[in-house]
Amino acid sequence: MFKSYEEVVDFCRERSIEMIDFKMIDLLGRWRHLSIPTSRFTPDTLKYGIGFDGSNYGFAPVENSDMVFIPDLESAVFDPFTEVATLSMIGDVYVIAQPENYRFDQDPRTIARNAEEYMISTGIADEMRIGPEFEFYVFDHVSYECSPHKVGFSIDAEQAIWNSGESEYQNLGYKVPLKGGYHITPPQDVLYDLRARMCLLMEANNIPVKYHHHEVGGPGQMEIEVEFGGLREMADRTMLTKYLIKNLAFAEGKTVTFMPKPLFGEAGNGLHVHMHLFKDKEPIFFDPDGYSQLSKEALYFIGGLLKHAPALLAFTNPSTNSYKRLVPGYEAPVSVCFATANRSAVIRVPAYAKSPAQKRFEFRSSDATCNPYLAYSAMLMAGLDGIRSKIDPTAEGFGPYDINLYKLPPEEQAKIKGLPRSLDEALDALEEDHDFLLAGGVFPQRLIDIWIENKRQEARRVNDIPHPLEFELYYDL
Repeated sequence: MFKSYEEVVDFCRERSIEMIDFKMIDLLGRWRHLSIPTSRFTPDTLKYGIGFDGSNYGFAPVENSDMVFIPDLESAVFDPFTEVATLSMIGDVYVIAQPENYRFDQDPRTIARNAEEYMISTGIADEMRIGPEFEFYVFDHVSYECSPHKVGFSIDAEQAIWNSGESEYQNLGYKVPLKGGYHITPPQDVLYDLRARMCLLMEANNIPVKYHHHEVGGPGQMEIEVEFGGLREMADRTMLTKYLIKNLAFAEGKTVTFMPKPLFGEAGNGLHVHMHLFKDKEPIFFDPDGYSQLSKEALYFIGGLLKHAPALLAFTNPSTNSYKRLVPGYEAPVSVCFATANRSAVIRVPAYAKSPAQKRFEFRSSDATCNPYLAYSAMLMAGLDGIRSKIDPTAEGFGPYDINLYKLPPEEQAKIKGLPRSLDEALDALEEDHDFLLAGGVFPQRLIDIWIENKRQEARRVNDIPHPLEFELYYDL
């Protein structure tokens, strides 16, 4: 938004901005923030930054946790949800040192920057453009409890089919059937106006929207797809998109979750990521004579993604809940393969994308519990490894499988490598296969080690707690 300190000062004066808010992403992918009065924003803020405790972000040990945040002026946006007029910025984490501070190599935003620089250094491409599809549920109520004597959750949504028999209040019908919400219209689509306001708010904050619609999940599943942007740019936009969507819904008495599988028996929330590479503004994934008009570079990129897919999922699907979505029957991928126009494959080549500049593919397993800076960077590193190593996806047995993989006979299904079935399996894969992430110093080994340790702890916490279904299965044995 801004190129200089003076532009920020002028904007704040013209708009009567009273506070400047700084947002930082922690290791696991949550925004944290701190704020200063506008009067305290000086050139020194951009030079020396704002000090904070890095141990609470998962970045540093307690005994050596002082770090510095330096804002990125170009990321500035006006926060529409604060009563006090506030300008919001994201930025980068620096290590305090003499004679000068330096970028923290485990900062997710720094890793995204490093990935883009590494891509340029290879000579393969100078730009990766990506376009995510944001899927989420909008609910009217959510409550949950996890204590030694009581474990469970409760969700409700106005249009949910389970409310079709409700008689304690005026019930006008028009409920959405189980898994029947795809492109459904009003009056069943009771969230159209809210979703439209979300899109307009995103547009106002420099996030161009392609389209929006009701998704498959009946109790309020939405999808908003955005236009393409650069890797780090789109990671910034991903965080801002989630912030805008959640806060607008909250302001209107609704609650939003990007959780991959909040409801058993309904469609889960993915974050399908479309991607393609450019060099000197020319697309390198198009070949009119290639499979589905893909160039050999595109196929090698796919080969890298698929070869490293089990390890990738530790970053693209980093929650225990992620693997409750990756099951057959819900258009979520379960097999490591590629195909054209096939939503049962982990990599789908859109049949409608025919022009050279639009030729691309999507990675369908990922979800929005990821840290987008780490997930997008890991995808790029896997694909670049595929191109550099000339990993042929067909020779590796990854397809193309232009068939419904869910309906294959068991003996044929067994021939196709499956995605990890749990977070622990994905972490096992990452432990064994992460050299491609270390190339060019993009991912520090220390970050990978910390990531695996933290995620192992998450998985143990979930696995250690009795599940309500276990009472149904075992209580009376």
